[in-house]
Amino acid sequence: MTVTDIAQLSPEERLALIERLWDSLEPGSVPVRPAVLDELDRRLQSADVEPSRCIPWASMVAELGRRRL
Repeated sequence: MTVTDIAQLSPEERLALIERLWDSLEPGSVPVRPAVLDELDRRLQSADVEPSRCIPWASMVAELGRRRL
């Protein structure tokens, strides 16, 4: 598949291709900047300290779905 072929795909087809490429990556093979790892650690610690402030994943997905309308 060439860049020209990709450019001719619909947005939905390109997103599906991106998803397939992302899913093909092995865990741990994507470099993550130290600042991102630090932020993830900070958020995990915060969630442990104040779990009542956490938003369940299903609630977050539902909220994002409402915002797209």
